[in-house]
Amino acid sequence: MSQTTIAVLVGSLRRESFNRKLADALARLAPADTTFKQLEIGDLPLYNQDHDDNQAEAVKRLKAGIQAADGVLFVTPEYNRSVPGVLKNAIDHASRPYGKSAFAGKPAGVIGVSVGAIGTAMAQQHLRNVLAYLDMPTLGQPEAFIHAKDGLFDDAGNIGPASKEFLQGWTDAFLAWVKQHG
Repeated sequence: MSQTTIAVLVGSLRRESFNRKLADALARLAPADTTFKQLEIGDLPLYNQDHDDNQAEAVKRLKAGIQAADGVLFVTPEYNRSVPGVLKNAIDHASRPYGKSAFAGKPAGVIGVSVGAIGTAMAQQHLRNVLAYLDMPTLGQPEAFIHAKDGLFDDAGNIGPASKEFLQGWTDAFLAWVKQHG
């Protein structure tokens, strides 16, 4: 049985981030032969094309983590109806310089949680547009726009009973997508 590695990019730096909690909980839904590895993006400098030929160590670490993975999971909040700047900055770094994107051909999944009733629908749509340009085959169905409400997580940080079946199905579909396109 071969090991599957998923690079996880969480678009929130907040200590008590719902999206980090979601990423952690989804990892626990994965089978034993799958590792979800959250990649650090909070220490990246702001993207500047002038630095493409001499990327910072944090950028090299990010790109190596993506390149070593079988697939990439984007877990994003929604800020002002779009993708958070910290996530977009990480995407810009890892996709540059032109022609040397760490993302090219990597299967992707997009999910997110928000206190808003529509979850992260707009951020996910914007992110899907970017991922299409980056040549990342991205899971289309099932979509998952998660509303953060009481019971989403249990006291141990696992997915609560009301959402577990749906999110287990989403995780299974994403991992099958990675295997199909990896």
